[in-house]
Amino acid sequence: MMNRCGLLTVNKEPVPLKSIEVELEVRDHVATVVSTLNYENKEDKPVEAVFVFPLPGDAAVCHFSAKLGQTQIVAEVKEKQEAREEYNDALSSGQQAFLLEESQQSPDIFSLSVGSLPPGESASIRLEYVTELAVQADDGLRFSLPAVLNPRYQPQGSEGSSVQVTSVPASLVPYSLSLSARVSSARPVSKVESSCSLDPLQYLNTDQTQATIKLSAGHKFDRDVELLIYYKDAHQPTAVVEAGQASAKQGSLMGDPVVMVSLYPEFPQSVMSTVASCGEFVFLLDRSGSMECSLNNSKREESRISGARDTLLLLLKSLPIGCYFNIYSFGSSFEHIFLKSVEYSQQTMEEALKKVEEMDANLGGTEILMPLRHIYSQPCIPNQPRQLFVFTDGEVGNTKEVVDLVKKNSGSHRCFSFGIGEGASSALINGLAKEGGGHAQFITGTDRMQPKVMQSLRFALQPAVVDVSVTWDLPKGVSVTALSPPITAVFQGQRSLIYAQLTGQSSEAAEGSVTVKYSLAGHPSQNQLNFSLKPAEDTGLTVHRLAARTLIRSLEVEEREGEEEKDGVKKKVVELSVQSGVSSSFTAFIAVNKTDGEAIQGPLQRRNIPTVSMFSAAPRVARCAAFAPPVMMMCCDSLALCDTSADFEQCGYYDNEEECSDKVFAAELEDTIEDTMPNQPPRDPLLQLVSLQKASGCWQLDPDLAEVLGKTSEEVEKSKPALVNNEVWATILALIWLHGFKMDAKEEWELLAMKAASWLRAQNAPGVTECVEAGNALLGFSVEKNVLGL
Repeated sequence: MMNRCGLLTVNKEPVPLKSIEVELEVRDHVATVVSTLNYENKEDKPVEAVFVFPLPGDAAVCHFSAKLGQTQIVAEVKEKQEAREEYNDALSSGQQAFLLEESQQSPDIFSLSVGSLPPGESASIRLEYVTELAVQADDGLRFSLPAVLNPRYQPQGSEGSSVQVTSVPASLVPYSLSLSARVSSARPVSKVESSCSLDPLQYLNTDQTQATIKLSAGHKFDRDVELLIYYKDAHQPTAVVEAGQASAKQGSLMGDPVVMVSLYPEFPQSVMSTVASCGEFVFLLDRSGSMECSLNNSKREESRISGARDTLLLLLKSLPIGCYFNIYSFGSSFEHIFLKSVEYSQQTMEEALKKVEEMDANLGGTEILMPLRHIYSQPCIPNQPRQLFVFTDGEVGNTKEVVDLVKKNSGSHRCFSFGIGEGASSALINGLAKEGGGHAQFITGTDRMQPKVMQSLRFALQPAVVDVSVTWDLPKGVSVTALSPPITAVFQGQRSLIYAQLTGQSSEAAEGSVTVKYSLAGHPSQNQLNFSLKPAEDTGLTVHRLAARTLIRSLEVEEREGEEEKDGVKKKVVELSVQSGVSSSFTAFIAVNKTDGEAIQGPLQRRNIPTVSMFSAAPRVARCAAFAPPVMMMCCDSLALCDTSADFEQCGYYDNEEECSDKVFAAELEDTIEDTMPNQPPRDPLLQLVSLQKASGCWQLDPDLAEVLGKTSEEVEKSKPALVNNEVWATILALIWLHGFKMDAKEEWELLAMKAASWLRAQNAPGVTECVEAGNALLGFSVEKNVLGL
């Protein structure tokens, strides 16, 4: 299957979607999102508009309705095939119908069909979903409205057909987007940041616990809309009890109260100040053609692949002595630097870095399953816990297959995932980390990759939490049913969410408690939270819907894994989806306008509404680098918008790599490279210094080090105290330079600095105090010895 390139209508036919209006309500760490899509048919024939678009992978879509003039039609959730048949039957009989369905391959892609929109008529589609906001390293809460849907690479032989994405460059999107947000919490809202342009934050009360913010007019659609919300106090454990739906049967999920518990475990400082000196670290890097695109949509910025190379340098320098490691890279095929993981040493580190420097985005498609299977086929090394780091721009069409494979192997490793650039699949990145017991990070906008990756390395070096159990203490007559899968990963300061159904009667004043017990570095630990069973006011059914979504996702995984009882599990999912009004991969929302009116006459004109792709106007070079026989790939000009097979040849669709190379590369190659490839900026002095560090943690006294320090070799050697070892002097100078010049990037170099300090302490060298004084004098700082970890 291939993804189409650009607008469906080469003859400039109007696209019926005119605008998207988004209203966002954030309460603490839960967001309710209402999107209104306004359609208008300006053609002289009835049209069917089909819009394939991204949503957050963990969203619980819970409402879908259409407004036609004064008529409001609310959709029902039905089994998917039944909903499709009802939609087709309605169109065949001249009725208007609306269908919303989740992709079978990936829960972060939806398809909306607006059927039989008569000439001159308008329709407003309202779509509502709820989602939890992820906690960031700096305690911000991240909301992302995906605006970019890059074509997903469908590997050969993977199950199901690929999603047909109609996409255009950001500059040619034919509809507008507006977004307004209301934020409220028990704690003051300190700030809201975004990679997009925002109007100023407006507070609604004097204690600043409620505020509104708007996306500035004229959003360019060149990125996902990301909001980072900060509250004044650190996150506190909370429990919210929500009353059941009055009309639902008692004893059912929607009829009983549901509790949402948020825990933020704090580990003892004695544990946090130590890092593991063992582990098997496996790095898996995407080298598909799309990784050549710039990291944050600016021609002057570094490419994704060069950012990944720099990040691997930092990672390799920060690994502890005594660990094992290997580096895999993948595209249509995969490579590994070593046949199996090797012990970390100066020799193996240098060999790996040499290979990393040569890595480019030249391996074709995005076949991530093959390298993962190879990694899992390797036996684990005794007493070296396996930690897998996956770097990808996340454009795969077989998301569920990949996530299921990680889940199947979750007992043997932890998986840390990184979504690079706009449009990375949230279902893939979050799914890898969730099922692999690790942590997910997204690198978008102006984000630097390195600090986020180093935070995950710190998590990986934390002792693994084991033997996690959850116990409840509730009043007599109240029982609890867990709705969340068991907790498998607990990290310092990161939220653990638990959903549970409460059945039975209790007094209004009754209280309960939940305790999470676990073992950390051999020490038993626990976090307990007492809470009132009195239901919260004004939450609607938000908690129930999030709980239903959690249970639905768990059952869907069970259905995919199970050899038997597949039909029974699927039936459970359909029943739960219909009962809760939350979408699933087996159901769809269907609305039919059954009001008495004239049947719509004439053949329907299908109009595919384009979404934004970062690659509709991608460099031809990257397009052809992404070539992966026998799948046809796009070598498309930003303005060559095509659909019919007759248009393909003009657009540069070729069946084999040779044709693509001959015909496309020959045309305007020099101009294309000059205009579209990111210009690589000069190397950061920090990375230059890091590249000089030895695997042991020390630096050597040489002209390269002097150059980074901004001194001559003579100045550096002349200032060295007598009787002091050259490596000790060089290492102390490097540490002083880091603390003096690069405190703003401390999270990037903190681990390798700890390794350097540990090396210095092991030398037990004389004259360290004298060295620190002399180093400060030479470099013009006053960094204290104890600050350096000495």
